[in-house]
Amino acid sequence: MLARRLGWNLLDSGALYRLLAFAARNHGVDLTNEEALTVLAAHLDVQFLSAADGSERIVLEGEDVSNVIRTEVVGAGASQVAALPAVRDALLERQRAFRESPGLVADGRDMGTVVFPDAPLKIFLTASAEERARRRYLQLKGKGEDVNLPSLLDEIIARDERDTQRAVAPLKPAPDAILLDSTDLSIEQVLERILSEVAIRDLAG
Repeated sequence: MLARRLGWNLLDSGALYRLLAFAARNHGVDLTNEEALTVLAAHLDVQFLSAADGSERIVLEGEDVSNVIRTEVVGAGASQVAALPAVRDALLERQRAFRESPGLVADGRDMGTVVFPDAPLKIFLTASAEERARRRYLQLKGKGEDVNLPSLLDEIIARDERDTQRAVAPLKPAPDAILLDSTDLSIEQVLERILSEVAIRDLAG
């Protein structure tokens, strides 16, 4: 939504790790096999496409996987492979290649600290675990999935723990990031706050 408003490119780095976890399962690669995962990461056949309605479509090896990579099972796998140093290194340059004119909105847990440490604007967007679980529950329910709110909350808390404690690129705000707690904000309110920061810095030209 932000990228569309600005007319910029979009990088959903979390999708790359989800894609890798999904591809690993498809190819029979164990999620603890760092060497095999690194090779797979370097050769992921993936495309990020904009659909006619403005949504993002993700194509892996010729197949639209936009929805299937958003399951909780794939998300847990993504968090697992993201903790592997060689895998992160393999995906680092692929992520940086997204930075092209006129601009880039990069969404991910280490965008401001590792991938784009020189970014002119960094937003550390957060919300309570309970609120994130509620949003995810409604999102999955809307897709017709059978989900359990307490289980979702447990998974989110566990994922946060893994991501903040991992040795490589742990989840934390960059020193110069703006912390934005969206727990009690609507999507439009979050969007307007970020756009105001873009305007203050005259980044949109």
